[in-house]
Amino acid sequence: MRVAIVGAGIGGLAAAYDLARAGCEVTILEVDNYVGGLSAGFKIPRWDWSVEHYYHHWFATDNHLLGLIDELGWSHQVLFPRPTTAVYHNDRFYALDSALAVLRFPGLPFMYRIRLGVVVAYLKFIARWEPLEKVTADSWMRAWVGEHAYATLWKPLLVGKFGSHYRQVNMAWMWARFKARTPRLGTFEGGFQAFMDAFADRVRAEGVDIRLRTPVQKIMPRAEGGITVSLPEGKIEVDQCLVTTSPALLAELAPSLPSDYLERLLAMKSMGAVVLVMALKHRLSEGGIYWHNLPKEAGFPFLSLVEHTNFVSGEFFGGDHIVYCGDYLDPDHEYFSLSKQELLEQFLPVLHRFNSSFKPDWVRDSWLFRTAYAQPVPSVNHSQAIPGLKTPIPGLWFASMSQVYPWDRGTNFAVEGARRAARRMMSEEGP
Repeated sequence: MRVAIVGAGIGGLAAAYDLARAGCEVTILEVDNYVGGLSAGFKIPRWDWSVEHYYHHWFATDNHLLGLIDELGWSHQVLFPRPTTAVYHNDRFYALDSALAVLRFPGLPFMYRIRLGVVVAYLKFIARWEPLEKVTADSWMRAWVGEHAYATLWKPLLVGKFGSHYRQVNMAWMWARFKARTPRLGTFEGGFQAFMDAFADRVRAEGVDIRLRTPVQKIMPRAEGGITVSLPEGKIEVDQCLVTTSPALLAELAPSLPSDYLERLLAMKSMGAVVLVMALKHRLSEGGIYWHNLPKEAGFPFLSLVEHTNFVSGEFFGGDHIVYCGDYLDPDHEYFSLSKQELLEQFLPVLHRFNSSFKPDWVRDSWLFRTAYAQPVPSVNHSQAIPGLKTPIPGLWFASMSQVYPWDRGTNFAVEGARRAARRMMSEEGP
């Protein structure tokens, strides 16, 4: 069976790996000049490890991804430190990544902290997601953790993630955050790009043709069965095609999909991401905090400040201290049109709130990364709106992070969805 896969992210690579090992002839088509998709990274000469374009880590519960790594024989290269995650309250940062930290948090009266602990335990160990998708996270959290706790902790998270759409997000999305996340966070020796490059090499060793700098222009069904994929240099004909990009891009690439299916694809909302990465001469977080959750109403111009070298050692980066300033935004937000220098001018003035000694000349280098597709927006009863892996065009399949619901987007569920698609492609082989 001849198969084309659009996208060389972790999902596309995982599907290609399984399909090739089953005897299929597989070609991966990737628009960028590197593999990895949204998990890709970059490296400069003074670094031994790569730095991700968009901050990434694994959770200890990421069984699909960690299981794949175990299959590849690389589990010994996975590291699981326990960095500190903190929230902002009254001009200070407080750790909030354990039950003890919640009990110590001064931003809530003691009984509210107990109530919050009970609700978190219910969501993590007892609740099912299906009933929770029928209500919004905004209404459910207000009712069960109380207005004060909601306004202090959870509303800033929802507003930061989803902006003006935060009241539409269903409670199953919030449930998944409690259910699957762990305080220990994982990475790969050398960085995510090292893993992606090594995985791509293993996939190539299975006979897969990975074509970089190869944008797909159109995907059309063939009258006699199969799929035609149009590329700048010509066309390829395959029996089946798996697309691992965004719903909007699938709609653009495959205009012959039925109108109702196209409407479902285009109706799926998502937030984009803007991330400014900086290499600093000195540590920024005086408390050694890895992840700072920031409320927009407190005057921060971004959602999160992530000091990567409080997660993995700065010795891997030539002594640089790597800091991300990241935000989820609507794709028409001004941050998508501002230059890197203009964003630096907005971001740098607040960094003294993390370290009173900070000066702009601490910034040794900086890089800007943007993507219009980073965080799906799951509304009430979202499960009914998700397109299936199999599209109405015979032989055309779709596996994206918009379909991992109720789980949040990430490499673990990208692997699960893509490998599930590969299994179905093999079991339903033929026109």
